Amino acid sequence: MLSSARRWVHRNRTPIAIGLGVVGAGYAVTQYVMSKINDARERMSSDRIAKENLRRRFEQNQEDCTFTVLALLPTATSNIVTALNTEQITYEIQQIKSSARSLKGIQNTSPPSIADTTLTEDDSKSTVSVPVELGMPFTSDGSQQELAPPRPRKTKRQLWDDLTISAITRSFTLIYTLALLTMLTRVQLNLLGRRSYLSSVVALATGSQQATINLENNDDDNPDQSYGSDFDTNRKYLTFSWWLLNRGWIDVMRRVESSVRTVFGSLSPRDLVTFDRVSQLTAEVRKLIEGSSADERKRSDWLTFLLPPRDKEDEVIRESGILDDGGLPPQAGSQVSSAALRRLLDETADLIESPAFSHVLTLILDRGFSHLVDKKLATEAFEFSLDESPTTVATTASLKRSRAILLPKILSVLTRQAHVIGNGVPNEYLQEMESVRDLEAFSAVVYSSNWENEMKDEGLMESAVYLKSEDTQSQSTQVDSSVVMVDRQAANLEGAWERATEKKS
Repeated sequence: MLSSARRWVHRNRTPIAIGLGVVGAGYAVTQYVMSKINDARERMSSDRIAKENLRRRFEQNQEDCTFTVLALLPTATSNIVTALNTEQITYEIQQIKSSARSLKGIQNTSPPSIADTTLTEDDSKSTVSVPVELGMPFTSDGSQQELAPPRPRKTKRQLWDDLTISAITRSFTLIYTLALLTMLTRVQLNLLGRRSYLSSVVALATGSQQATINLENNDDDNPDQSYGSDFDTNRKYLTFSWWLLNRGWIDVMRRVESSVRTVFGSLSPRDLVTFDRVSQLTAEVRKLIEGSSADERKRSDWLTFLLPPRDKEDEVIRESGILDDGGLPPQAGSQVSSAALRRLLDETADLIESPAFSHVLTLILDRGFSHLVDKKLATEAFEFSLDESPTTVATTASLKRSRAILLPKILSVLTRQAHVIGNGVPNEYLQEMESVRDLEAFSAVVYSSNWENEMKDEGLMESAVYLKSEDTQSQSTQVDSSVVMVDRQAANLEGAWERATEKKS
């Protein structure tokens, strides 16, 4: 039997060899395919983890932006309310009214508000001035000091004109300041968030970190890991919001005030104003400030409000209190820090001057002014109910829009809303602005664009992110799966913005 088996094998040795070769080759191919499938599965899993990490980091960044705006806004609000003290003008008008009532023997236990204070013909001749003390005060060296000239007297009509301009200018200035602060904060924190993410990628690539990309570290004991590794540069860069909060708002206020005087200056407190008229006048003010066409809005110079000129940058850092500790000489590497700060400021300026910035700013201003006029003025001044607001019910809109009220009632609402815009908790105006989808798209573009240049500038290209050599193939594969959004198309802001808007539509 064994001999017959050997003879059979000898006679069929060629087919048997071929069959064994086919089976072996099939096994090898199967193992190869299975290994490739496993590699692809692991790569897809790594991609999902990396994308989820990136999504979480981005969402955390946007939440940080909201809290930062809420923390910084009171500074600008305090400055604006102090400069445009509508309540003081109201008090002076009430003093004149009270004096007139006293002369007529009329007793009034409660002071009138803006809404119920009316202007008569005699009021236009009534004057008010601040009393001054008699005598010549002396300085510390014994010399006489001249008295400051008394404030010029103003009639009640002049005070009403001041009140009209002040109330409207203050609420409009706060909306513009809130919108600009929101946009600036989005640019700043997303630029730093991008640097932080890339730093995590480099740490992962060089093996100095675990196989996951960490989120921002919120521990106070290790600030260097928050928003990148250069804490000194990041701290100086973030302090440039000081310019808008302490200098830029003044130019915003002047531009708004000039436009408000041009548009609202002819109104009298005895005028009856319709909702349509208020909306039309508000739109005219915005056209003077922002531009009347899309091209004019793109050419609007918002940069001067948000960032100082180069010769004022040192002043900003000095005034904000960010200086070298104890006046010590610059440490080694400070030149690199200055170069990194310069890159951040230059990129910020480029983003502010981009068409995308102007487009998104217009949209969030639309939302802010709509909340003020179409909701607050409509319900509190014109007494529309929310379900019958003139912006929601078209069938009865014409009748409601024709309803006319006295101007002081509108000014009263604007005076109260100024405090809601600047100090509201929760801030419903900020919530309205942040509900604009294009704002998040713009933030995503800032976060994801120009990564390749950032990596080159920071020396990250040499940190194994793009290494493809055979001895580091496994490591570079892991890193490539982590840099899920780093592609060469993302280096161009305009191209990234176009892709973002296309996806949204």
